[in-house]
Amino acid sequence: MRTATSKLTRKYQATIPKSVREVLHLQAGDAIAFDFEGEKIRVRKARWIDLEFAEALEGTLSEWSGEEDEEAYRDL
Repeated sequence: MRTATSKLTRKYQATIPKSVREVLHLQAGDAIAFDFEGEKIRVRKARWIDLEFAEALEGTLSEWSGEEDEEAYRDL
């Protein structure tokens, strides 16, 4: 089993290592998906169905789109 690591920034962002990008055939602007299974998380290139599902939910989440919420969750 191969392992690749990346360090989180203060904004909890990470660079996807080159070896992972190559295996997943990722390009700049691609979306990635995280699949949760207990304590394990798999990263994969997002498919069109993942993106359509997220877009379908987007309109239902407006209750958290206020200025106060932006301020409260800015550092997450």
